[in-house]
Amino acid sequence: MKKIVINGNKPLKGTVNISGAKNSTVALIPASILADSMVTLEGIPNIQDVHSLIDILRDFNVEVTFQEEEGVMTIDPTNMISIPMPTGKIKKLRASYYFMGAVLSKFGEGVIGMPGGCYLGPRPIDQHIKGFEALGAEVRNELGAIYLSAPAEGLTGNRIYLDVISIGATINTILAAVRAKGRTVIENVAKEPEIIDVCTLLNNMGAKIRGAGTDIIRVDGVDQLHGCRHTVIPDRIEAGTYLSIAAAAGEEVLVKNVIVEHIEGLIAKMEEMGVDMEIGEDSVLIKKSDNLKMVHIKALPYPGFATDLQQPLTPLLLKAHGDGTIIDTIYPKRVNHIPELRRMGANIKVESDTIFLSGPNELTGVEVTASDLRAGACLVIAGLMAKGTTTITGVENILRGYDHIVEKLTALGADIKMIEED
Repeated sequence: MKKIVINGNKPLKGTVNISGAKNSTVALIPASILADSMVTLEGIPNIQDVHSLIDILRDFNVEVTFQEEEGVMTIDPTNMISIPMPTGKIKKLRASYYFMGAVLSKFGEGVIGMPGGCYLGPRPIDQHIKGFEALGAEVRNELGAIYLSAPAEGLTGNRIYLDVISIGATINTILAAVRAKGRTVIENVAKEPEIIDVCTLLNNMGAKIRGAGTDIIRVDGVDQLHGCRHTVIPDRIEAGTYLSIAAAAGEEVLVKNVIVEHIEGLIAKMEEMGVDMEIGEDSVLIKKSDNLKMVHIKALPYPGFATDLQQPLTPLLLKAHGDGTIIDTIYPKRVNHIPELRRMGANIKVESDTIFLSGPNELTGVEVTASDLRAGACLVIAGLMAKGTTTITGVENILRGYDHIVEKLTALGADIKMIEED
C-alpha cells in the first residue's frame, strides 16, 4: 500500500510545468483505434489511467509504445481484434466506456463492462446508450456488461438530443458516428476543451466533424480513418490544482503550460478572493497572498466553474475570511473530502448537498484517506498548508490523474514523499 507523507507549513517557491490533459488523454487513446494505421500522441501524462488503457489496448491486440519521460505514445491498431471485455481491466477506470463507441464504430459490435473510476454518486450512462441506439445500434445490459451490435447495413446518421449535458456521452456518440452513413447532428452537447481536442484528433485522422465547442456538433460519416500525429492540450484541472497550491502555500510560484481561457471560472474566483497573480500568455505567476476573502462556488458545465476543481480549491477557501458555500450541480455527492478536512480541524460541513465553510482555519496534520482523485488533490493541498505531518492513504486514486505529483511538489520545496508498506 502506498502512502503520501507531508510535513506541512513549508513555503513553496519555483516553477511547475503542467502536463497533458488527463481528461483528453483517456478519450484520445480509445479514439485512436478507429485509424487504419499508426497514431502518435504527444504530451501524454504518465498516470495510472494511461497504463490501464495501454493494458486494455494490448488485450485488443493493438501495438502500443509509451516513452514515459518524453510523453510520446504510438498506437498501431492495424491488427486489432474485437474481443469481449466484460470485466477485469475495463473496470479500472471511468473512461473505459469510450471503448463502447470506438468498437461499435470500428467492428459493428462489442462487449464492454460497465466503467469503474471514482465514486461521485450516481453516474449513469443512459445518454451514451441513447446516442448509440439513435444511430441504429442494439444495446443491452447483461450482468453489468454492455452488449453492442450494429445492423447488417451499419450505423446510420441521425439527429440526437442529449437530455443531460455530458462530456462522456458527447464523445462516445461522436466516436460511434464518425463512420456512420450520412450526417449525425448531436444537440445539447458538452463544450469542454477536451471535446475540441478529441474532435481535432479525429478530423486529423480524416473525420468530418464541425461545431466542437458549441452546443451542436455535426458529424458527416466517412468510410475510413488514417493515422496522424497529435499533441494533447495542457491539463486545465492540473493547472487549477497547482494554482490553488501556489495560492494556499506558496511564496512565489510560476505555473507554466497553461491555457488560461480554459480555467477562467477558477481565475475569476481567485481574483475575487484577492489572490495576487500575474497572468501571462501561457503561464500564471502566483505571489504570496494574505487576507483572502471568502467566496461562493457553484460548479457548472463548461465554461462555468469546473466540478473537478471544487475539491482542489476547498483548502484555499479555508484560508479565507468569512463564510462561504460550495454547490456542485454536476456531482452533488462529491463531498467525500469534507470529513477528512474536518479531522484536520477545518470548520466545514455538508447539509443538503451544500458545503458550508467558515474561515480562516489553521489545519493540523493527521492521517486521512483519498477516497477519489480530486479529493486526494484536496488533501495534498491541505497537508501542504497544515502544521505537523499529514499521512494520506488511498494514494492510488491520486496517481490515476496527477503526473509526477511528488516530484513536482518536491521541486517547489515541499517536504513530501511517497512510501510503500505491506
